[in-house]
Amino acid sequence: MSKLSLGARLGYTLGFGLWYLASLLPFWLLYRFSDLLYLLMCYVVKYRHKVIWKNLSESFPERSEAELRRLQRDFYHWFCDYIVETVKLMSLSPKALRRRMEFVGTEQIDRYMAEGRSCAVYLGHFGQWEWISTLPNWLHPDNTCVQIYHALENPAFDKLLLHVRGRNGAISVQMEDTLRRVLRYQRAQQPIVIGYIADQVPMWDSIHLWLPFLHHETPVLTGAERIIRRVDQVPFYGAISRVRRGHYRCELQLMTDEPQALQEHELTRQYFRLLEANIQASPELYLWSHNRWKRTRWEYDLRRNPKTGAIDHSPIEQVIARRETEARTAKS
Repeated sequence: MSKLSLGARLGYTLGFGLWYLASLLPFWLLYRFSDLLYLLMCYVVKYRHKVIWKNLSESFPERSEAELRRLQRDFYHWFCDYIVETVKLMSLSPKALRRRMEFVGTEQIDRYMAEGRSCAVYLGHFGQWEWISTLPNWLHPDNTCVQIYHALENPAFDKLLLHVRGRNGAISVQMEDTLRRVLRYQRAQQPIVIGYIADQVPMWDSIHLWLPFLHHETPVLTGAERIIRRVDQVPFYGAISRVRRGHYRCELQLMTDEPQALQEHELTRQYFRLLEANIQASPELYLWSHNRWKRTRWEYDLRRNPKTGAIDHSPIEQVIARRETEARTAKS
């Protein structure tokens, strides 16, 4: 709080109070609000409607338009539930959360950590990922849980969200500091379990691998795999399912206990295969409002200098004009 400006501190205090009061409402009332919010977002505001429709229609080309429209409505309905469930996270007790967010396979993590091995949990923007921060409630109390976050532009809301995500004992580490903090834990011989939500779209300069994912040639992040292999963490995939409204299950599936023995990028390929299977089983639970495929292979090849590997960040019109000039010059 001391690092925040006066305005940000006031915003944090007000936001905290409003969020906390809203979180005290019973689930049945919050879900009535979610139902109203669904009607507003789906039929009135049409929140990110074009992005959602494009993602769904391209990811499921075998489905009819009627099926895709139904899936789109199901996504909006679930997304509104996700919002009110995240609000409720502010005040839910560990006991209540254990009834609503079940983890299966935590004894494997406890066993590896007792042996001095750190563990990693691959996750996606699928299901109620905010409730994954309650994993410490299911592990041995001496175990350290770490979660990676991307700082928000609004400092008051950033601090507020960090408070909510840390209520159940997980330590939040800023994305840019991930490797440094992991190495610090390793030097201290302190095993940790760390979550990697690794399905975001990488920046142009961070693209090192393209994979088939939901009928798209997809650029993927490989940083999580590099850290896992470097410090020999035991990777799991967190397969999330929605049991019923307000109740989720996360099955921790061991991917390998010898990550350094795998070929480069095999762990990332395995993660995206598991995530796609998860999405195919319950597609409405994925974050379709995210413009996941905004960076295409065509544009990447156009921007990348084949000799130096450097990326041209100019507006795409300028890049195209430059490449056309280079092509004409090469012919003359």
